[in-house]
Amino acid sequence: MLLFVGLGNPGAKHAGHRHNVGFMVVEAIAKRHGLPPWRRRFQGVATEGPIGGERVQLLLPGTYMNESGRAVGEAMHFYKLDVSQVVVFHDELDLPPAKVRVKAGGGIAGHNGLRSVTEHIGNDYRRVRIGIGHPGVKELVHGYVLSDFAKSERPWVEALIDIIADNADLLARGQDSTFQNKVHLAMDAKGFGPEVDGKGAK
Repeated sequence: MLLFVGLGNPGAKHAGHRHNVGFMVVEAIAKRHGLPPWRRRFQGVATEGPIGGERVQLLLPGTYMNESGRAVGEAMHFYKLDVSQVVVFHDELDLPPAKVRVKAGGGIAGHNGLRSVTEHIGNDYRRVRIGIGHPGVKELVHGYVLSDFAKSERPWVEALIDIIADNADLLARGQDSTFQNKVHLAMDAKGFGPEVDGKGAK
């Protein structure tokens, strides 16, 4: 079994924030793979079903970003999972907009959601890092991540979410590099290649 976790803040007022792109992606995966309705579990909402031939529990913590690890730890311990069976989807300031990187372990780069998860379960979980770009100076970061994607960004955001959901079976099977390559090629094909700068494509 695997645990797919989206990081974000609960509630309608946060739904479109850059910081919530992890939520958006995991919600799209659940929808794409026809999983049952979300229900309250593990201090958040969860659903479960087969993805890529694997049994996967999807979780959206309801504990707010800074306490994400409480929900993740509860689910992981309930299912007696190893930390390597946890996949966390999160926004990444240090990646350009629309870029996706997958890695196990590593630093938290000031991300409070990752910090909380690491505190509760250790550091060797898999991360799907979803690039949102950086506002340029540290002082602007808080407002940047806690504001909605700009209208001009929405085309690449929607395309990327769809492509990740389409290829989630590769993540479930542990084919992280293949997943990363497929996302990259599919985004290129849609015109959202290296030139995406946060203001739209090319």
